[in-house]
Formats: sequence, structure tokens, C-alpha cells
Amino acid sequence: MLKVNHISFKYKKNKPVLEAFNFSLKQGEHLCVMGESGCGKSTLLKTIYGLLDLKKGTIFWKEQPVLGPKKHLVPGMDFFKYVAQDFDLMPYISVSENIKKFLSRFYPEESEKRTQELLEVIEMTAFENTKVKNLSGGQKQRVAIARALAKEPELLLLDEPFGQIDNFKKNSLRRNLFRYLKEKNIACIVATHDKSDALSFADKLIVIKDNKIIENDSPKEIYNNPKEKYVAALFDDVNEIIINNKKVLLYPHQIKIIDKSDLKATVLNSYFKGSYWLLEAEFNEQKVFFNHASNLEKGENVFLIFK
Repeated sequence: MLKVNHISFKYKKNKPVLEAFNFSLKQGEHLCVMGESGCGKSTLLKTIYGLLDLKKGTIFWKEQPVLGPKKHLVPGMDFFKYVAQDFDLMPYISVSENIKKFLSRFYPEESEKRTQELLEVIEMTAFENTKVKNLSGGQKQRVAIARALAKEPELLLLDEPFGQIDNFKKNSLRRNLFRYLKEKNIACIVATHDKSDALSFADKLIVIKDNKIIENDSPKEIYNNPKEKYVAALFDDVNEIIINNKKVLLYPHQIKIIDKSDLKATVLNSYFKGSYWLLEAEFNEQKVFFNHASNLEKGENVFLIFK
């Protein structure tokens, strides 16, 4: 189990980047960390991996303390793997050689079998003999993930792991990767802006704002009951509107058009989203966004119900 006990960190004389962070993670659990750029997501991963020295607090994996550069000549914990956004691959050797770099040369058959298994996970079997320098950014990102998994770490730390990968590859890769981690009982912490990483694959979700943890619960609970607009906006467009003198947060799918109601709105704009239209309307001098099966003309009046 990972135990992060009231840790704080700041860079030299700057204001704190992490303030009183406190959470735990069990073996095999997946945690997603979300928040706007600069909130401290990457710094949190670096402290957990042991690349930074804490100002306050402690980090333990099971009973072993996680210590920073002041205690280790080579920073980083051997039983963790960290995939940063810069990848740090060896460009002049092949994809398979990059993965095998951390595998034993005394057992070549086992090493080859492991490499092929990971190439399938990242969907890069066809590129195993391609030099890394000839790959795209998204392909390099996938190789970096496979290399981190080569020796089956106990905890995998991923910083925006799918940020450079095309959408048509991202979804299947994400399913492959998180299924593989569950099968191997590897714990994982993902720092991301992508709601799909959190809602579909995380057991736990942490939301950071102003360098503090403001949400720490299951993705389902946080999505369904966001404490503030900042949290809800991480998942979707969100309406913050006043109804009966009370402020409410509503996602577009929670507002529907009906034949008649006391809630009248006027369509301002419409945006095609593929399987539906996102409509922008004015309601009681407030803008609202809601989903609808078809397009509506600007100026058309509709009646709404809020669910």
C-alpha cells in the first residue's frame, strides 16, 4: 500500500506546489489525478517516485519509506516506474531493444517472450525493429510505457500517458493497458486532463485546485456530486445557474426539452457533436447549454426541464 502522509513541497522560494496532501492506495488499485495545468499533478508524481525531497510529510510503500535525492545517489525507487512527458528513450536502437534494455540478457527466450507481450499491449508489434528516432511522438509515448512495464513494477506512475496519441489508437490502447495492469495487480497513478482516464479506468480520483486536494473519492461519486464548477468542468461543459434562488450545477445531458413547462429558453447557437447537438440558449438572463437530438434554429423558443 502507498501511504502519502500530509506531504508538502515547494521549489526554492516559490509558493508551495503541494500543500498537506494525504491519501493512500492499495496494491493493484488505479488512482487518477486531475486538475488544471500547473496545479501540481506532475510534481506529485515526482515526489512519489523519489525525484524530489519533501518539505513536510512522509511517503511509504508498504513499510518502506520513499526518499528523495538527498538519500539516494540515483534518485527514484526501484520497485516503481515513472513515465514522464519527455519519454527519455534511446533513439538509435529499435523499439524492441528499448524494451529489452531492462530485461535480463541471461534469459534471452524469456526476455523475447516478455517483449512480444508488451508490444501487443501497446499495439506496436509491427514496429519492433524500427529505430525509435523514426517514430512519431505518440508511438514514442507507447514505447516508453512498455519499457516502464518491462520488469513489472509494483507501482506505475504515468504523466499524461496518452497526450500525444491519436484518438483512434488512444481508446484501444487505454483499454489494453489498464486491463493488463489489473491482470498483473500493478498499482497505477495517472496524472491527466482526459476524463476518460478517470471515469472508465480509475478506482479512485483526486482533484487538485490551488495546490490542495479538494476531492478524494470514487470517480462516480465525484462526477455525480461535484462540489463546485471547477470539478464538474473537468468532465464536461457545465451549467452553473440560479433556479428558485438556489445555485445548481448541471451537465448538458441533465437538461431536456419538453412540450410545456415554466422554464422557457431562447436558442442562441447550436454545435454539431456527431450523435447529438449541443444547444446554447438564454434562460432567465442566463446562458445554458444542453444536448438535443436535432438542430434548432436561432431564436426558437423551447421549454426545459432540469433533471
